[in-house]
Amino acid sequence: MAADSPRNGQPDWLDMDAGPVVRPYTVTGGRVKPVSGFDLVAFVVAAPLDRVDLAPLQPEHRTIIEVAQRPVAVAELAARVDLALGVVRILLGDLLSAGLVVSYEPQPAASLPDNDILQAVVNGLRAL
Repeated sequence: MAADSPRNGQPDWLDMDAGPVVRPYTVTGGRVKPVSGFDLVAFVVAAPLDRVDLAPLQPEHRTIIEVAQRPVAVAELAARVDLALGVVRILLGDLLSAGLVVSYEPQPAASLPDNDILQAVVNGLRAL
């Protein structure tokens, strides 16, 4: 049987339990790189639902906006919307450029306190 031939009158891309299968490149319009990079632990927050016209958006964009009404990490968002992380990053780039989400990147490691300073604080606390 050919890969694209129907089984029992159904195409191979349709699974009655899972529904139609949509390839990630279809969801992203063929794009493979996000407009801007999103760190896995970066937090995103969407604009309030009452300020967003969801009608012209793709269903995946809508789902991301609904889930991101409260701050959520990019990795957790991908898990919640059940999409690949790369796809979520591309869709977040779309939403960011449209002003529908805000991203809060983690603080760079270079700006964090030195381990020696942290050890001195711990030693000082123990001395109390």
